[in-house]
Amino acid sequence: MIGVENERKIKLLTCLLVIVTVLSAAFGFLLFREKRLLEKKLDENAQIMELEKYIDDNYYKAPDKEAVMNGALKGYVAGLEDPYSSYLTADEYDDWQNVESGTMVGIGVTVQADEAGLYVVSVTEGSPAYTSGIQEGDIITEVEGESVSEIGYEEAVVRIKGEKNTQTVLTIRRNEELLEMSVMRSEIEVITVSGTMLEDNTGYIRISAFRENTDEQFIKIFDKLIADGAEGIIFDLRNNGGGLLNSLEKILDPLLPEGIIATATYGNGDVKTIVESDNVETDLPMAVLVNGNTASAAELFAASLSDFNKAFLVGETTYGKGVMQYTAPVAGGGLTLTVATYQTVRGECYHKIGITPDYQVSLAENFNPDFEAPDIENDAQLKIAFENLK
Repeated sequence: MIGVENERKIKLLTCLLVIVTVLSAAFGFLLFREKRLLEKKLDENAQIMELEKYIDDNYYKAPDKEAVMNGALKGYVAGLEDPYSSYLTADEYDDWQNVESGTMVGIGVTVQADEAGLYVVSVTEGSPAYTSGIQEGDIITEVEGESVSEIGYEEAVVRIKGEKNTQTVLTIRRNEELLEMSVMRSEIEVITVSGTMLEDNTGYIRISAFRENTDEQFIKIFDKLIADGAEGIIFDLRNNGGGLLNSLEKILDPLLPEGIIATATYGNGDVKTIVESDNVETDLPMAVLVNGNTASAAELFAASLSDFNKAFLVGETTYGKGVMQYTAPVAGGGLTLTVATYQTVRGECYHKIGITPDYQVSLAENFNPDFEAPDIENDAQLKIAFENLK
């Protein structure tokens, strides 16, 4: 009995020694790996410090440290060679947040460069510019007493935007008359959805982008068209470059059947649901207009309706962006980083391929669609959608 007991103790000790040996080896490997990573990091830091010192000692003037750091951070992300990933400075990150919110601070005009200044292309109804009397066709020649031609287009636009609840003084040329107007800047909602009823009770909805407030604008217009007796809907996503997935999901929800609509595949292999729908579904014929500038979330909108047999597509092959970005506050600014590919649960990822429409139709070279006033007779893509919807 004593011999058996000793044998068990010897086996147990042997097992313990083996475990300790394995753990020691593993721990040693981890220490070695961490040591190598630390050495590599120190080498990288040494390279940066060497470069910084050489510049400080030899550059012909004192470097702007903030600009240098921003450039370094931008360069680091640029090294990924991903066209959709980028580092944003603090100001750029603030601008990004404002754009995605669907609101902006300004006076409510769309302008383009003109030899005489800023040509007013459109004025948002109800905006400060509208109430101040600025009209389409006006030319802004001076901002705060400085000539637009001297300060340049971009600087003039920046100065007009300014800060919320502050005034700007503009000199405007209307025909041969010069007018001076004081306009109060305010927060303005950006309109990304418009709609109207076409012939034969056919609803038309134009979505130019997917922002935080796009779904609210969409539901309001969609519900009105349904209440007015729409018997079919044409969605126009031409030149829509995409936007926020949560806004897209809220728009697709009332159109599609219950279930998971689209998923994203991340770098670690995880697959997550990014679009799903409840049991409320629209039972109407639908069509989607697309072109080469229909990208990202706009492509997913078209793919979702097509893959679930809810709509047919008309126009030209889409851009082909099937990767998803996430933007977060990082390193004193913001980082937009590609984190996943995505696709509908019934289709394939269209990244770098695009989506080929059911009806491939090109527009006449001299035709520029007016999304505010759709023209069935002259818009070949809209005409095909209208005729086949019936």
